[in-house]
Amino acid sequence: MTLLLAIETSCDETAAAVIEDGRLIRSNVVASQIDLHRRYGGVFPEVASRQHVLSIVPVIEESLGKAAVAWTDLDAIAVTEGPGLVGSLLVGVNAAKAIAFMRGLPLVAVNHLEGHVYSNWLTPVASTSDELGVMSDEFRTPDSSLIIPNSSFPILVLIVSGGHTELVLMEEHGRYRRLGGTLDDAAGEAFDKAARLLGLPYPGGPMVQRAAEGGNPQAFALPRALLKDPAHRYNFSFSGLKTAVLRVVREQGAEGGLEDGAVRDIAASFQAAVADALVTKTLAAAQDFGVAHVCVCGGVAANGE
Repeated sequence: MTLLLAIETSCDETAAAVIEDGRLIRSNVVASQIDLHRRYGGVFPEVASRQHVLSIVPVIEESLGKAAVAWTDLDAIAVTEGPGLVGSLLVGVNAAKAIAFMRGLPLVAVNHLEGHVYSNWLTPVASTSDELGVMSDEFRTPDSSLIIPNSSFPILVLIVSGGHTELVLMEEHGRYRRLGGTLDDAAGEAFDKAARLLGLPYPGGPMVQRAAEGGNPQAFALPRALLKDPAHRYNFSFSGLKTAVLRVVREQGAEGGLEDGAVRDIAASFQAAVADALVTKTLAAAQDFGVAHVCVCGGVAANGE
């Protein structure tokens, strides 16, 4: 059995996890900074890095405790090296380097986007087991229904997060071909900006989804950029969509502010436009390359649309 301590501080969340044999999540502890950044309407890099300094040691210690793992049980340390906010990354990298040096353990530098890709191979454990730090036999063997066999390559991966929207063809483990990505805003960034235009609090993604639940996704004809452009078959663009939302907000609120019904309809129309672009281009790539599996990862993948 191999145990890995993984550390992530690429943006505004301090996270540490203990992974068994490369697949089984023994523990996963995240210290969120949402409340700190909400007053700014987005991530404030300097505040984020300072909070990482305060949170990194408690998060690592809690992760080891929940996994019922001692320092002497670890076989290696992994840490996100980038891309991300430089100040935030430095906190995690320096912590990982110090632990690896003091414990005489190998240090594995992980690309942020590759980490997103391989999250599809991780097997979660029950929350009760995680909270107790005890692993039952039921969760020691990964669920076979979640395992992607090696014979399934090539695999199409849609990485969709606050900072990235990428379509990647994974030809085999560790071998990637970037098919396309956003030409301007990432999908998650567009969610945050649309939320701000609608007067919704940070973080935008969950707030837009919540508002959209009571709205009509066909209320406003918002653009789906590049859907019929053969030169950008696998690329995305969300800046025009953001501008269209701004125009609708101004039109609907011209008489003294947006009504709740208008907010819901705009949120639903915006969310549908983003989902339509993501799904349409992902399906096109899947058909073009004859993939057996499509994997979706990143924070925006949690959206319910």
